[in-house]
Amino acid sequence: MTKPEETPATDPAPKSGQQPEPGSKVIAIVNQKGGVGKTTTAINLAAALAMEGLPTLLIDCDPQANTTGGLGFGRDENRSSIYDLLMGHEVLADVQVPTETANLFLVPGSKNLIGANLELVAQERREFRLRDAIEPARSKYPFILLDCPPALDLLTLNALVAADGLLVPMQAEYFALEGISELMSTLDRVAQAFNPGLSLEGVLLTMYDDRTNLSQQVTENLRGFFGEKLFKTTIPRNIRLAEAPSHGKSVLEYDPRSRGAEAYRELAIEVLAREAVVSPRQKERDAAGGAPKKEMKFWPYNK
Repeated sequence: MTKPEETPATDPAPKSGQQPEPGSKVIAIVNQKGGVGKTTTAINLAAALAMEGLPTLLIDCDPQANTTGGLGFGRDENRSSIYDLLMGHEVLADVQVPTETANLFLVPGSKNLIGANLELVAQERREFRLRDAIEPARSKYPFILLDCPPALDLLTLNALVAADGLLVPMQAEYFALEGISELMSTLDRVAQAFNPGLSLEGVLLTMYDDRTNLSQQVTENLRGFFGEKLFKTTIPRNIRLAEAPSHGKSVLEYDPRSRGAEAYRELAIEVLAREAVVSPRQKERDAAGGAPKKEMKFWPYNK
């Protein structure tokens, strides 16, 4: 397995059609291990980017459709979804829906995706279905985020082929280290076979508790291997993060002063800095004299 910084820089896959639009970034949020905060990260990073004034598209590629429910959309199998997009029944403009967050749009998930793995097998360009579908929208959305299922199947492969980079949420535990090795191997194989432009956007530590020796040891191991690819921002264990989906909101809307909301705002700013993107909100902050001061925290601190 090659280290992330050693991944050869090659032209994006000519098989997939056009080159990415300038300033457009497609990020697949992926980890084959469940329960690592993948959907939480998809919802809240997308919301944070949108709140920076950037039109953002979030695509729910998981048959469980937790991202869809977490943004307040109930289960409705009559609603157009990512399934219709992959099967060629609908185009992106007819599938995406606005959310309650300004600038944030969603392509809903559906339990119909369970059968899509089998149905796609016989389809032409089965690995490129998602990439072809979102290509026309790349000039409209500076960021497109893909919430992937916790499996390395044909749905996840579509997301990897469509993506420019992978964001990997993981907990600071040793079992997670074994899983990320397998994921990096998959990244290498997909890049060689379908998407030479695919790279690691970054590894994000979630449900993080820096008070434990284990968390600190795993963090050091990851930093030694991934270097700058390990995000400086970490996502803490936070009650408000767990509560927000049941209210159909991102944590930034549910409790914007919580530690979880603050962490995802910091992550969005770090992603923007890596991509050298200056958001409308950043321009406003610069004009006002820099970044906003952090608010003083009062008890209870876990909110």
